[in-house]
Amino acid sequence: AIARQLRADVARRTAALKTKGITPGLAVILVGEDPASQVYVGKKVQACAEAGLHSVLEKYDATLSEADLLARVQALNSDPSIHGILVQLPRSAHIVQSRSMRRETAE
Repeated sequence: AIARQLRADVARRTAALKTKGITPGLAVILVGEDPASQVYVGKKVQACAEAGLHSVLEKYDATLSEADLLARVQALNSDPSIHGILVQLPRSAHIVQSRSMRRETAE
């Protein structure tokens, strides 16, 4: 019941923003082929659609380098149609979540 109420609230708030010409957007980056992550990300994209949000799903092979991942995050951060970016866990072992990575992606 609480989840249904929250989804309805998000949909109402999204509709209010759309009247002002703003469509909230979420980008999700999935690196690798983790089956659970694929299902989870699919549900996020579906939830965005149900709430009226714009969503972008980017899927990459597990071989994607950390530098290329950071470049994609920075590009999405510069996209005016994207208001939130989620890098789905788990990431490949060669991509670490370090303090410097968090700082670079937040800028």
